[in-house]
Amino acid sequence: MDTIIKIDVKKPASEQNGVIHNRWHPEIPMVAMVKPGDEFRVECLDWTGGQIKNDETANDVRDVDLTQVHYLSGPIGVEGAEPGDLMVVDILDVGVLKDSEWGFTGIFAKENGGGFLVNQYPDARKACWDFHGIYASSRHIPGVEFAGIMHPGLIGCLPSKELLAEWNKRESGLVATDPERVPPLAALPYAGTAVMGRMKPDAAAAAAKEGARTVPPREHGGNCDI
Repeated sequence: MDTIIKIDVKKPASEQNGVIHNRWHPEIPMVAMVKPGDEFRVECLDWTGGQIKNDETANDVRDVDLTQVHYLSGPIGVEGAEPGDLMVVDILDVGVLKDSEWGFTGIFAKENGGGFLVNQYPDARKACWDFHGIYASSRHIPGVEFAGIMHPGLIGCLPSKELLAEWNKRESGLVATDPERVPPLAALPYAGTAVMGRMKPDAAAAAAKEGARTVPPREHGGNCDI
């Protein structure tokens, strides 16, 4: 099986030969083309782009820059696909890269966005998990082992210009109803940490100002965690 996107986990997202992006925008160029029915392999960074380390402190979770997330491999084009087509993607397997056989769970600090139970758990916490076959265990939570059900977390199609505009209008209106809320009601476009794949610098700078953040699921799929 061909690997159509390769990454180096020791390098930041900006040094991955343009195969990584962290915003949704219709002008991000395809990095590979496939035919319907093709089977292929895609390598990915973790969703934070390597901000979280396999160590004994939760300071990286406390200080994580959430304006960067999520880092996505692609886009991948499908020959013959047209706007409005229903895309069916069968994920045959999900695994870990060699020398990167670990993961983490964490709680974000309240002062840095917080989590779902931010008032009950306001401080940052982290547990690192080592993978042994299908099982995961953590030195930070002794005596616990479980069979992991890995999933990509986030997969979706690039939006049209019209759909992107609808997202930005809808989400900016939502934030305006409670602009001081923690966590915020939506993550609005932010150019400062945008990675726009293989777009040329001037075009990337313009697109980054309106590129949709990858935090919520939307009509195109997105961050569904399934």
